[in-house]
Amino acid sequence: MKKYLNYYVKNFDYPLFFTYLFLCLFGLVMIYSSSIMVSIVEEDGTSTYYYRKQLINLIIASFAFLVGAFFPYKHFSSKRIMQILLFLTFIFLIWVKIDGIEAGGARSWINLFGLMNFQPSEFAKLFIILYFAGAFYRKSLNNPMENLEPNNIVYPILVWLAIILFVGTETDLGAVLILSGIAVSVVAASGIQFKKFIKFFTVLIGFGSALIGLIILVKGSEILTDNRMGRIKSFLNPFEYESGSSYQIINGYIAIGSGGLEGVGLGQSIQKLGYLPEPQTDFIMAIIAEELGILGVIIVLGGLGFIIIRALIIALKTKDPLARMIAAGIGSWIAVQSFINLGGLSGLIPLTGVTLPFISYGGTSILLLSFAMGVLINISMYVKLEKKL
Repeated sequence: MKKYLNYYVKNFDYPLFFTYLFLCLFGLVMIYSSSIMVSIVEEDGTSTYYYRKQLINLIIASFAFLVGAFFPYKHFSSKRIMQILLFLTFIFLIWVKIDGIEAGGARSWINLFGLMNFQPSEFAKLFIILYFAGAFYRKSLNNPMENLEPNNIVYPILVWLAIILFVGTETDLGAVLILSGIAVSVVAASGIQFKKFIKFFTVLIGFGSALIGLIILVKGSEILTDNRMGRIKSFLNPFEYESGSSYQIINGYIAIGSGGLEGVGLGQSIQKLGYLPEPQTDFIMAIIAEELGILGVIIVLGGLGFIIIRALIIALKTKDPLARMIAAGIGSWIAVQSFINLGGLSGLIPLTGVTLPFISYGGTSILLLSFAMGVLINISMYVKLEKKL
């Protein structure tokens, strides 16, 4: 046992861990600051409602992190574990259809036995990384990955399409984009030949486009709601609809512009006082910009950028294709989700309601991201061990 612990102490990825820890604690502080008014008015009358809930979420997430960090990562993509996770993923997605909770315009939550509100699409992101990586790795044991054709991996693609269908009909379009980005990045990291990757990518786009068309045909009235059409209009010309669909994004701009270089001071935001709805979720960066200025934004972007780059470096360094695919998948998850959140906030893309990793309020998100960070650190330790052998 002592030898086992010494191995972890010597090879533990401390820069990655402390960056993750810093972002979680920084997010906790900003959740408290941004949610004071919402907590008082809409919840239990105290200013700490969301802060206390996120603190509990972080405590639970710390156990998920430890599981990811201290159990060998290869176990998480084993065939038996994948079968269990596949079963759970579709049970959760079906549960949403039967008894889902609507929030933010999407019916994508379930009440998990009274313990917490759980978002299956977040679980699906982690599952796709582990499932794709495990499936491709097992295929490569009998046939080198560079020789695989798209028809050799039909089953994983069908599983991905089924998940996209379920999540898409929840009208959680942000999650659909993230799941697509994750799938493409894991395949790109698998070692498949570039020409075959392009072929695979073309097949994926074809199937995905047909599926999206089918979803719009069947659920068009639920997807193309006035709210979502308003988001598209506000993206194209936000100031034309500033009292309507652009209300949130315009107030986000005001918050960002008010912060300047140094910000108005921690806790001193004006926009959180009822102007920005639910500022502790997808618009938390606007409050950070207002209270802490550009410096606060740079700190967050620097932390997220470090984790993403570190994940990609780990993926490039390892000789194990399974480790490479998982690390690339985790890095792409954080990168794509961060881009969608910040792109919506800044007006680069339409708003989707996607939260900012590690920073925004959300129990399911921090729980699964913490487990993913544990797995990434696990892989990082394996890479260090590879160098010594």
